[in-house]
Amino acid sequence: MIKNLFLMLSAALVASSATTSLADQGADFSWPAGARAAVNLAYDDALGSQLDNAIPALNRYGLKGSFYLTLSGDTVRNRLDEWRLAARQGHELGNHTLFHQCSGSKPNREWVKPHEDLDLISADELVAQIQLASTMLHAIDGRTERTFTVPCGDREAAGEDYVKRVESEFIAIKVYAGGVVPDMADIDPDALGGYSPVEVSGEQLISVVKEAASKGTMANFTFHGIGGDHLSVSSQAHEELLQYLSDNSEVYWVDTLIKIMKYVESQGPE
Repeated sequence: MIKNLFLMLSAALVASSATTSLADQGADFSWPAGARAAVNLAYDDALGSQLDNAIPALNRYGLKGSFYLTLSGDTVRNRLDEWRLAARQGHELGNHTLFHQCSGSKPNREWVKPHEDLDLISADELVAQIQLASTMLHAIDGRTERTFTVPCGDREAAGEDYVKRVESEFIAIKVYAGGVVPDMADIDPDALGGYSPVEVSGEQLISVVKEAASKGTMANFTFHGIGGDHLSVSSQAHEELLQYLSDNSEVYWVDTLIKIMKYVESQGPE
């Protein structure tokens, strides 16, 4: 009995030590060059306004963004050279599936077409499509490491969690809504959040990165249209955010999601 009690106490101490270690790691987490927060500016759906407005704005300020391409999109087919150029300029091209399938059974999903309904597509089929999308992206930018954003935040295909099946193929995956990481000790690279702003002001966008700086963590944006297209943010609001980040470069490390998450991984326990 005494031996069993000793073993139980030892296990509790080990668990407590591990928890303390993680907590300390979160509290003491440091970003490159003394920055107080990391910021990822990401853009979903391969929209024309991203090529027309977002990328030129990022380039003016010397900032790098992550662009999650829906590979069947018109801009991929018709403006492929511009996406190749974006990759050469240092922007990230991420995987956002071939067809952007979402669950049609969820509220306000009347826009989901039957042939793109995630409820009707098997996990096997979707996993194969995601792998093909990565192959196509490799043909565009020549890179082999990739991050992934889950369309609509829907993890299940025909009732099966397909995200679990592709985790090993990506450095990081954005799954749910929520742009500021609460604590770096609790970050899960396979289940990151992303703030998707729509019709907000530059001041509102800036408040998100300020929150991340106050916590010493990271802010993940998931923009769609910039000055046009759907779920749009005005070019002015977007520009105000970029200007603020540029003016405060000692506070914010702005980079692609893949670079940020590879850095986070390098800071973890040996």
